Order: sequence, then C-alpha cells, then structure tokens
Amino acid sequence: MARRKGKRRIEPTFSAPASKRGRAPSVSRSDRVLPSARRKTKRRSSRRRTGRARRRGFFGFLRGFVYWSLVLVLWAGIAGAAIAAFYGAQMPSATTWTIPDRPPNVKIVSAEGRLIGNRGMTGGEAVGLHEMSPYVPQAVIAIEDRRFYSHWGVDPIGLARAMVENLMQRRLTQGGSTITQQLAKNLFLEPDRTIKRKVQEVLLALWLEQKHSKNQILEMYLNRVYFGSGAYGVEAASRRYFNKPAHDVTLAEAALLAGLLKAPSRLSPARDPQAAEERAQVVLSAMREQGMIGDSQLTAAISAPATRAAAYWTGSQHYVADRVMEELPGLIGNIEEDVIVHTTVDLGLQKLAEKSIRQLIDEKGKELAVSQGALVSIDGSGAVRAMVGGYDYANSQFDRASEARRQPGSAFKPFVYMAALEQGRTPQSVRNDAPVKIGKWTPSNYKDKYYGRVTLAEALARSLNSVAAQLAMEVGPEAAVEVAHRMGVESKLTANASIALGTSEVTPLELTAAYVPFANGGYRPEVHFISRVTTTSGALVYEHKTGSLPRVASPQVVGMMNAMMAGTIEYGSGRAAAFGWPAAGKTGTTQGSRDAWFVGYTSNLVTGVWFGNDDARATKATGSSLPALAWRDFMAAAHKGVSVAALPGNWRPGQPAKQPVPQRAVADTNAPPTVPSSAGGRPVPPADVGGPREKRQLSILDIILGN
Repeated sequence: MARRKGKRRIEPTFSAPASKRGRAPSVSRSDRVLPSARRKTKRRSSRRRTGRARRRGFFGFLRGFVYWSLVLVLWAGIAGAAIAAFYGAQMPSATTWTIPDRPPNVKIVSAEGRLIGNRGMTGGEAVGLHEMSPYVPQAVIAIEDRRFYSHWGVDPIGLARAMVENLMQRRLTQGGSTITQQLAKNLFLEPDRTIKRKVQEVLLALWLEQKHSKNQILEMYLNRVYFGSGAYGVEAASRRYFNKPAHDVTLAEAALLAGLLKAPSRLSPARDPQAAEERAQVVLSAMREQGMIGDSQLTAAISAPATRAAAYWTGSQHYVADRVMEELPGLIGNIEEDVIVHTTVDLGLQKLAEKSIRQLIDEKGKELAVSQGALVSIDGSGAVRAMVGGYDYANSQFDRASEARRQPGSAFKPFVYMAALEQGRTPQSVRNDAPVKIGKWTPSNYKDKYYGRVTLAEALARSLNSVAAQLAMEVGPEAAVEVAHRMGVESKLTANASIALGTSEVTPLELTAAYVPFANGGYRPEVHFISRVTTTSGALVYEHKTGSLPRVASPQVVGMMNAMMAGTIEYGSGRAAAFGWPAAGKTGTTQGSRDAWFVGYTSNLVTGVWFGNDDARATKATGSSLPALAWRDFMAAAHKGVSVAALPGNWRPGQPAKQPVPQRAVADTNAPPTVPSSAGGRPVPPADVGGPREKRQLSILDIILGN
C-alpha cells in the first residue's frame, strides 16, 4: 500500500509551463498537425459580435434621437397649444374682431386747391397700392418679409433664421415677425415684449390672413406704419422727407423709407442722414438679391444724392396749417373722419411773403441785428391770404404772426388820429410840433427833429411823436383805445398818455386786421382762415358765412384817414414802400428799435410786416427800412395783373369837416358798398350799418332783403 503511494504516474501535458514540465514528455501547440478549429471559430464570432454591436449602437442612437426629438416636438406642440389656448381665451371672441378705423386725416388746401399740409394722428392721406410708387411695396417686402406672398401669416423659416442670427450675435437683433404680424401688433396690441403679446400677435395674424387678401394687408400696413419724425403712413413720410406724394417716390427714396422701419427714430434722415443712407443701401442690395431690380437700377440708386430732411416740417405754409388746426374743432367739433379744409390762403402769395421775409433777413439781418420776421396779408372780406410766422418753420414753430405780442410803436397812431377826426378835427387841423411834457413823460421825435406848426396830415405822414401825444391827451386815451378795439384790435390796451406811441402789446395779425376797415370803406369783417370744410366724398361739413358786416367808421372818416396815411408813402416815413399803386400805411418803431413795423394797404389787400428778435434785443432796423421794403416786394408781386383801383373815400384838402360821429358803430342810411375781395372774386353781401335793429331807419335795400 505504501509503495503504491510512493510511485506516481506522470501524464504528458500540453499546457504546463516549460519551467514546470522539466523533462517530462510534452507537446506544444506548434507540434500539432492541424490548428485548432475551435479557436479560430471563436475569433471569427468575436469579430462579428463587435461589428454588430457597433452598428447596433449607431443606429440605436439615431433611432433614439429621432424618437426623443419627436417626443420633444410633440410635447412642445402640446405646450404651445396650451399657451395659445390660455392667452387666446383672454382675448375677445373672434367674431367681434374688426379692423379699427384709421385715425382721421385733415387735408389742408389753399384757396386754389393746392396742398398746404396734412395734420392729424397720421399726418397723411390713406393711399392705395396703385396710388403709390411700385418701388415702395417692393422695398418693404424685400427687407421686412421676403416670403410675404407665400406664408400664411407666420413665417417659420424667417423665424428660424432670426433665432440663428440672434444666437450668433448673442443679442436680439431680429424679430422674425412678418408684415402681417407687424400689422396685427399696430392695429390691436401694445408694443410690450411679452409671451402673451407674441401669442396674441400670431393669432391675430392668422385671422388677418383669413379675412383679407395679401394686397389689402400690405396696403393697410403701409398706410399705418410709423416712418419716424412724426410721419405715420407712406404718404405722410413721402411728404415729410421728400416733399412729394408717395406716387412720385423714386427707387432710392423707396429704399430709404423701407429702411426706416427697423428703427424709425434713429434712422430718420432728419436726425442721421448717413445712417439712413447706409440702411437704404442694405435695402437696395436685398432688392437686387431677390431679383426685384437690375444691376443698372442698383447702381443708379446707390449713386443718388443722400436725402437730407429738416428736423421739422419746412415751409411757412405750416404756420397756416397749425392755425387751422387750432380753429377747426371750434367749427366742426370732434374730427371723426377724413376731412378736407379749404383755406383762404393763396399759396402763391404765401410763397411770395416767405421769400420777402427770408431774403431780407439773409441779406441785411446780420447788419441790422434782426433774426426774425412776420407778415400777414388780409383782403377786404377778412380772408387771410398769407401768413408767415417766422424766418424758418423748421427751426421754430412759434407763430409770431398770431401769437407774439409786441409793441406796435407808431403803427398804433392811426387810431389816435381817427379818434381826433371823429371828434371834429380834420387833416388840415394844425398843431405845434415841439417838445412837450406830459406829467413825468417827455415824448420826443425821431432823432429829436421838430417841424413847428404842422397839419395833422403831415404829422401823421412824418410820424411826429409830439403831435400824437398831444392829440391823445386832447381826445383822451380812452377814446383812442375804444377806436382801436372797434376797428379790430383784441388785446387788452392800457389807456394812458403813452398809448399814442403804441406802448400796449398787440399781435401782427390783429393789428393788420384793424387796418382792414380803412381799405374796405369802413367795415369790420370777421378775420378767417377757413372758407369751408368737406369730407373726402365732397359732403359739406362747414362753410364760412360772411353775412352783414358792421360799419365801424363813417365814409368821411375813412376818406380822411386814407388821404392822411397815403402821405406816409408819398412823402413821409414810408416812402420806401411805394410800388406804383394808390396805397396808404404807417411805419412803427419802438424804443431801442426792438420792434420795426409797416402796416399798409391798397383797395385790394392789407398787409402788416414786423421785424425784430424773439428775446427783444435791440436792432438797428426801423419801420421805414426792412418792414417797408418787405411790404413793397410782397405787394408789388401780389398786384401784378390786377387792375389799379383807388382807395375808398375822396376827401381833398379844403373840404369842410363833417359833424362828429359816435364812438360806437357808425350809423349810415345809405346802402353799404360791396367790400372788395380777392377770394374767388365773389362780392361780399351788403353790410349791417350798425346800431340796434329796432331803432335804426330801414333803407329800401333792407326791406327787400328782409332785414
């Protein structure tokens, strides 16, 4: 047993290490006749499994990506629908949605029908696509919504492009809104940037696309969108920047307008012409890229001069437009639809008036220390034919013609002399022109020059302060104030001795209006700018009724005053105003030459001119210098081709004085003459001669007319 344990059989091995095998018989893998098939098979299957695993991993990832993307899109759609439903539920029922009315426009035209300006919330008329330059809608579509005619209100491609651009720029540079969405926002929504507003904008855009055609949507958009500088709508913008209707806009100008939509205020050519031009070139490039224009058109448009617009509307006619807008609500109430206001202003005369003021300031303003001027021209019926409120409306919209109150100086003297004539004096009455002292006041003549004994006619023509002050004390300051108010001055006047030299302030408009009775034979008309108002369809909304004009001066007094003031131009202080017509007027210069005036008239027009400075700085001008020259230039041009007519009244030296007349409205039993009018050549109806109706004697004409 023990021996058997001591002898152990050793078997040959094939895998034991050589160190352990010793001398024992062994066979290595290299000694085999054939390689192991099992090993080879194992290797091949391992390789197959690795390839399959790789393929299964890629496609599995792709399938997973697609699957989870679809899931994400589905949930995003559900979330979007829920948000849309939530915010949509806060909106009124779609059955009640209507396009709000466009804010009414007020079109203001001259007496001959030419455009003066547009006013209102939009400041321009609504025009159809066929009424505007074809370049305008093309340019807007090219830069704002190139797929406008193919999308259904929302442009997913444009939205995705905007998102990518915003991510690349790392800031919000593009919004991706379509023209339809922008219109929806302008019509119905506030401009705040919230999810609620964006969702409602999309819903409204879809509704607009269902209810209106693409052209209707584009037309509404172009008539309401903001183009900067206070211009809403393409017509207002065309007038504002190019002074032309939208129909006449060129390719370069259309590109500029379309470029403004990105940032209307910042890119306005009135604020930054260079930025506006650079943006316009971007629009032109977009139009060329989309095949809307050719290379030659692109080159010509890019080489066009840059547009430079004034910071505000330019042209003196806008002073008239502003005045019209002040008066209009009192005549027609609230403006609820587009209206056309027909004014009394002659645009040709308006341009002449503007030229006469600006040219003299340009030529002599620096030399005479004058920076501003104003002119008002009124015909015998009270119709304002021209009104210039300053040197340049674009730089200052303050209307010096109707709003600035300035001392009239010697231009107030006619009312003092008229009071004297009404109390029995005549132009031949004599006074001593010498230094006088009234209380503590010592009025002196210009350059302290005195003439001794002179007639009232000569004293007024030469504008002698000493005689005017004496007359004011003789008739009483209250009488002079009463005459001025009766003739048309509306400002409060202080009844003191210095009233003779025009120390109470008035506006050029009312002072000129107060001279009208001298030109029309003694009648005070209602000064007006508006002749009638109509709707765009032609329906009459308002019409000015002339009616009976009250007589405020007797024919005898008017004749004497005209004879006296004609001397101002013939040989007196206003000789520079003579232009070959029978005319009369009065110069005026205040202390320190702060105000220089000339108010004069023919039987056709009454025109008042003022020069000075807004801050009342002293000037070197007098009434016989700049104002008389501007008056002459304007009146000479205004009377070209007009038949010469004498001034009312035929008083001559040596004619006896008439009985004193009351200081209220003057009674006259004769039928009043027709008041001359340049407004359409229509005669003014017979005037009321004044006095209580039941106490005055009726004429044959009164009985016929039923008065």
